[in-house]
Amino acid sequence: MKTGSGKVLLYSINFAPELTGIGKYNGEMVRWLTEQGYRVRVITAPPYYPQWKVPEGYSAARYAREEWHGARIWRCPVWVPKQASGIKRLLHLFSFAVSSVPVLFLQMFWRPDILFVVEPPLMLSPMALLLSKPFRVKSWLHVQDFEVDAAFELGILPDRPWLKKAVTRFEGWLMRSFRIVSSISQPMVRRLQAKGVPEERIRHFPNWADLRAIRPLAEGEPNGLRDGMGFGPGDIVCLYSGNMGEKQGLEIVLDAAEKLREHPRIRFVLCGDGVAKANLAEQARRRGLANVRFLPLQPAERLNELLNMADIHMLIQKRKSSDLVMPSKLTGMLASGKAVIATAERETAVHAVMEQSRAGLLIPPEDPDALADGLRDLAEREAFRKEAGLAARRYAEEKLGYEAVMQAFHQSVTELGVQVAYGSNDQSHSVKSV
Repeated sequence: MKTGSGKVLLYSINFAPELTGIGKYNGEMVRWLTEQGYRVRVITAPPYYPQWKVPEGYSAARYAREEWHGARIWRCPVWVPKQASGIKRLLHLFSFAVSSVPVLFLQMFWRPDILFVVEPPLMLSPMALLLSKPFRVKSWLHVQDFEVDAAFELGILPDRPWLKKAVTRFEGWLMRSFRIVSSISQPMVRRLQAKGVPEERIRHFPNWADLRAIRPLAEGEPNGLRDGMGFGPGDIVCLYSGNMGEKQGLEIVLDAAEKLREHPRIRFVLCGDGVAKANLAEQARRRGLANVRFLPLQPAERLNELLNMADIHMLIQKRKSSDLVMPSKLTGMLASGKAVIATAERETAVHAVMEQSRAGLLIPPEDPDALADGLRDLAEREAFRKEAGLAARRYAEEKLGYEAVMQAFHQSVTELGVQVAYGSNDQSHSVKSV
C-alpha cells in the first residue's frame, strides 16, 4: 500500500470510556484505525452516558486533552441535565455543539483527510460543513439515529406541519452537503435515499460485534454473575441490557412480568442506567414484582458474563421509534448465542435482522400480552430456544464481525483517495486539562 497521512478527525459527543451505544462503537473504531496506522484525533465531550452523569476524573465544565490508544482526544464542556427530556436534551446537545467549535476550528489546521461526524447530534453538522469546505477536508456523516424524525414522532418537538417541514428540509440539505453519508442498517440507508442523499454517496457501515470478547459460554462453564444472583439451571432468565430511556418503553416488561408472576422459573433482569430507571424500579416495587431484578451497568470485562446470563434477550422499543434506529445492543445479543425476543414492525431494521438471523421471536411493539406469550413460549420450548441461539451466533459470525466491518470501512476510505501508512502507535492513555 502507498504511504500517506491517513488523518481522520472524529467529531462526536460520545466516546470511550462509555460502555454502551455510540461511545462504545466510536472507541472501538478509533482503536482499530490507530492499530492500522491511521493518525486519529477526536473531538468529544466527557463521558456521561447512559447514567447522565460525568464520572470522577472528568469535568463537564473544562476543556481537557487525552492520549488514548494512539489517538489524541479533546474533550469539550457540556451541560448534562439530571433528567434528559424534551428541551433539556436539546440544550444538552447545543452546549456541546457550541463549546466544540473553537477546537474544531483549530483542528482544521492539522489538515485531516476526513472529518467523520456522528449523528446524533445533527447540530454538529453545520459547523463541520462550514469549516471542511475551505480547508478541503472530505466530510463524512455517519447516522446512528434519525434524531429529527424521532424527536417529532416521540413528541420531543411539537408536531406542527410548518415546523416539521422546515426542520426536515434543513436536515435533508445538511445530509446532501456531505461527501459521504453512512448508516448502520439497510432500512436506514433507504431512509437516507428518501431524504434525497444521492445513492453513490451512501455507504452501509453497520455496528459490529467483537466476536472474541462476546462468545457463548460452554455447557457447564461457570458464570459468576448468574451464579452470584442465585439463578439455578432451571431458571429462565429474561434479560434487558442497555439504556433505560424514553425510546425503549420498558414499562411493558413490567406488565409482562406481572402476567408471568405465577411462573416461578421465569425471571426478569433489567441491567443498565438511564432517565427511566428510577421510575421503573419504583413501579416494580409498588406492584410487588419479586420476579424482577435490577442491575447497574456492568464493566466491559463482565459484559460476556452478563449477556450469557440470559436464556432470552429482550429487545424492547416503542412503536414510533422502531424504524428510526437500529439498537446497538442487538449485535451483542446475537454474538452471545442466546435467543432474542424483539418488538419491531415490518420494514424496520430490527425486523429485517431478526427475520434473516432466525434468532428468536418478533412481536408487535407496545403489546405486553404478546411479550408475555412470547416469553412463555420460548421458556417452554427449550429445543427451539437453543436452536434460535445457535442461529443468532451464526448470523453474528457471518455478518457482524468487527474485523470484517472495519476492513470494509477502510476500503471506503481508500476509495476516497486517502492513503494510510501502516505503523505502530503509542498505546498510552493519559488525561490533562487544557
